[in-house]
Amino acid sequence: MADSKQYPFVTVIMPIRNEAPYIKSSLGAVLDQTYPRDRVEILVVDGVSNDNTLDYILEMPGADRVTIISNPQRRQASALNLAIPKAKGDIVVRIDGHTIIASDYLEECVKALVEITGAQNVGGPMNPVGTTSVGKAIAAAGKSAFAVPTAFHVSDKAQFTDTVYLGAWWKSTLDQVGLFNETATANEDYEFNYRIRAAGGQIYLSPRIRSAYYGRQSFHDLWTQYFRYGIGKVEILRLFPKSLKFRHLVAPVFLLVLIAGGITAPLHWLLLSLWVGVIAVYLAANLFFSFRVARRVEASVWLWLPAVFFVIHVAWGAGFWFALLKRLVG
Repeated sequence: MADSKQYPFVTVIMPIRNEAPYIKSSLGAVLDQTYPRDRVEILVVDGVSNDNTLDYILEMPGADRVTIISNPQRRQASALNLAIPKAKGDIVVRIDGHTIIASDYLEECVKALVEITGAQNVGGPMNPVGTTSVGKAIAAAGKSAFAVPTAFHVSDKAQFTDTVYLGAWWKSTLDQVGLFNETATANEDYEFNYRIRAAGGQIYLSPRIRSAYYGRQSFHDLWTQYFRYGIGKVEILRLFPKSLKFRHLVAPVFLLVLIAGGITAPLHWLLLSLWVGVIAVYLAANLFFSFRVARRVEASVWLWLPAVFFVIHVAWGAGFWFALLKRLVG
């Protein structure tokens, strides 16, 4: 397309809060796209940052192209819902503040939406990056089906799937299925994609849509993240029980067996044997996948991988049971 006016107009929405370590790189990558600049608007939705994030944005070359919107509720769903009604684009693209997108990211998103029949939301694989020794282990584990068995975490194959990382949508899709669910503490993207699929749309994963995700770098932050994910899954299942998949129950059931087995094991040798057997099978699977992942990364990561997998499983299961019991009691 020689004339930039032939390109669909794109609105980039960036929900952020306290992204000082990454905002120059993440927003800088958005500002430096191959897609025609006159066909892109950038809406940064700030969740009341109390670090230097906003100062860094205002100092950046190209800051005049950025519109900053305040998000006092500090939730990602709220940020998206504040920005979407203001979006002028035919296509809306979500970018997070700790994600560095490739220079052709917007171009590839638009291509996928235009060229893939039926695609209402498109995105690429999540490619985690670690900056600490534990963070590198977390990043490596994030690409394993033993940790997160969803396509955008583990696959580099183009395919239709149930959800994607970040996402790019036709704005008309939002008119059809509605905005994001602001009651969700997490998994608002999965819930949104479920509604798209329920309405007959399709979600498409393209390996040509590339980015790097700077995720959690400590066990504390990893636990907090996956505990929230477990809570969020219960909230989604409350709204859409039919969205339940077998993989959603593995971690909660494992944690239940771990706790219930520990309580009942002293009562009978058979219960003790079963409990020990479950632990042995889990340890064997954990070590197997840890070794498998470690072969692809530096040797030092191996020391942390078993603990990373365990924290992911237990935190997710704990969040799931916490939310479920809270709902039943409340």
